[in-house]
Amino acid sequence: MNVEDFREYCLSFEGVIEKMPFQKSHSDYDKGILAFYVMDKWFCFANIDVFDLCDVKCGVENHDELMEKYKGIVPAYHMNHKHWIGIRFDMDVPDSEIKRLVAESYRLVVDSVPACKRKNTAA
Repeated sequence: MNVEDFREYCLSFEGVIEKMPFQKSHSDYDKGILAFYVMDKWFCFANIDVFDLCDVKCGVENHDELMEKYKGIVPAYHMNHKHWIGIRFDMDVPDSEIKRLVAESYRLVVDSVPACKRKNTAA
């Protein structure tokens, strides 16, 4: 998967917008982070310059199992390690599994917002 395919996939979900939230960071790596949001909450982010990994929200029940199954799934950098995972693009995680995990992250974030605030966003 390349960065454009990944970006296009993330933007394919209803109500998703993209932002580069760390433009004022002192870190060049952080300045390259592109985050994908639904209802003002991010569900996925990746560095678009390096494109080495992405972080996604993960169900607590799947967290340990995924890290045991794939070497390319690691604790998410600077995120709650109980609820977020990092997915390395250059390792053993198939593109189909990356897409499934991004979709799950989107659904988890949408489901965390009260139904009355979801507006037109479908899960």
